[in-house]
Amino acid sequence: MSNQQPIFILPEGTHRTMGKDAQRNNIMAAKLVAETVRTTLGPKGMDKMIVDSLGDITVTNDGVTILNEMQIEHPIAKMLVEVAKTQEEQVGDGTTTAVILAGELLKNAERLLDQEIHPTMIIKGYREAAQKAQEVLNEIAEPLTKDAKELLKMIAITAMTGKGAETAKEKLANLIVNAVIAIEENNKFSMNDIKVEKKVGGSIDESELIQGLVIDKEIVHNSMPNKIENATIALIDSALEVKNTEIDAKIQITDPNQLQSFVEQEEKILKDMVDKIVNSGANAVFCQKGIDDIAQYFLAKAGVMAARRVKKSDMEMLARATGAKMVTKVNELGDDNLGEAGLIEEVEFGTDKMIFIRDCKHPKAVTLLVRGGTQHVVDEVERAVKDAIGDLIASLQVGKVVAGAGAPEIEVAKRLREFANSLSGREQLAVLSFADAMEVIPRTLAENAGLDPIDMLTELKSAHDAGQKWAGLNVFTGKVQDSWQQGIIEPLKIKTQAVKSASEVTELILRIDDVIAGSGSKNPMPGGMHDMGGMGGMSPY
Repeated sequence: MSNQQPIFILPEGTHRTMGKDAQRNNIMAAKLVAETVRTTLGPKGMDKMIVDSLGDITVTNDGVTILNEMQIEHPIAKMLVEVAKTQEEQVGDGTTTAVILAGELLKNAERLLDQEIHPTMIIKGYREAAQKAQEVLNEIAEPLTKDAKELLKMIAITAMTGKGAETAKEKLANLIVNAVIAIEENNKFSMNDIKVEKKVGGSIDESELIQGLVIDKEIVHNSMPNKIENATIALIDSALEVKNTEIDAKIQITDPNQLQSFVEQEEKILKDMVDKIVNSGANAVFCQKGIDDIAQYFLAKAGVMAARRVKKSDMEMLARATGAKMVTKVNELGDDNLGEAGLIEEVEFGTDKMIFIRDCKHPKAVTLLVRGGTQHVVDEVERAVKDAIGDLIASLQVGKVVAGAGAPEIEVAKRLREFANSLSGREQLAVLSFADAMEVIPRTLAENAGLDPIDMLTELKSAHDAGQKWAGLNVFTGKVQDSWQQGIIEPLKIKTQAVKSASEVTELILRIDDVIAGSGSKNPMPGGMHDMGGMGGMSPY
């Protein structure tokens, strides 16, 4: 019998990794992503500087920003970036926590794989542990209402500690709490109703909350008033211009007077538009499209302030802030469409000008104006402020909060170990591994603060065994203290979402035992992980 020919079922140039090799490569990639952001966790976390191909610099310790800016290519590493993005969308904070937890779950799963435990057994145990962790978190969480202003302030301060905004966290926390309470409507909160506008110049302390809106536009005509008190506002989403014909039209003129009458007719149309605005009682106009020069002149003559080409999102926020209704046809503008503001003024920042709409009576949209010495400082403060806003909204929507500083993770790990004792079979080992993985958060907090993680974990565990459910790590003193009394408060949703996302992505990655990269893909896949080195650009398999 002749020698059997090898059979190729995949096209030439296809790379394939199977079995344990595939699992190890995948876990290695995920661990490298987690290691990258791990040093940024907590109040003593460090920042990363990322320089892109154009030379633009980003300095941040925000997990999702780091992972986005790094332009990761590795397919498994991308899955962990998705975890960070989900956390950002759902809560707005806790992205680093979610990624570190996913990395640790996979690292512990690798140990179980080495003990010849089947991936499906690990997945089953992890799923049970994740479900139990959610129950424990909900059980230990404390209730929160929008009237608990001090508690809300602590949540905002906790979110900003260890970030660029830390120097003015008290001032910013007050502004953020007032902003979130202002936009509440029927116990619902939307992050889209708080506009964060940033401006370089001044210090972070000079940031302010405007009960209204700040628009990055200038007044269109220099003869218009640049300050109006008790303003009456019209919002128009069509152009204050003479419309051109839809089709090409040719007009023959035999007499110069005819040309003059055309010009006069155009002026009359524009004058009628302006008269309609003035007669409605409006003394400030915000237009989504253009305003003709002649219309600008007539508006200025009537003492009406105007801004043109205002973004649609700003127009919608103006409507929510001032109570005005957007109008498409100027002819239909009446006093029932107008909004009100205590003051509208044009403010100069160096060479730039912005329009401030202040002192709206019952604004359902507000603006946080963030200041800072340089562009990088302002960018990082903006990220910290958005995290704090997300935390407050997540806390109020769920109505529950937990203490931070590693306390809930230690409590969950303790309860999971008790739960594991009630199980028989190999999934018991997976639940114990999940419990160990939860402890990565307090351990990392200790490491980043230069403390001994083993000593700190031992102290934390003994405090929790003694019934102190909020015993957490004070990274500034190196002692174990009651996190709740220290005012370290976080939304319950940060923890529940992080556990959910991390466990789900871990289960997904553990199921993969065969990776096939087609020859046409721009990510070729050599057998090992050797070219992932220091995670430079996170090169693919």
